[in-house]
Amino acid sequence: MYGQLARRWCKLELPLQVLQSNSGFYIGTADGDDPVSKESVEYFQTHAAAQQALQDGAWTQDVIL
Repeated sequence: MYGQLARRWCKLELPLQVLQSNSGFYIGTADGDDPVSKESVEYFQTHAAAQQALQDGAWTQDVIL
């Protein structure tokens, strides 16, 4: 699975992964150590919860405008 926002706005095909910000964990993309896109609408309280949501497809893709 690849990030739709990263593809649309940055022309990069990057795999989805769990990332962390000050707001919590989210599903997004990164290029090396640099975050590129926040793909999930949701923030998750733990890495494990975000990873489970990613595996189960139990998350909401942020809007592609």
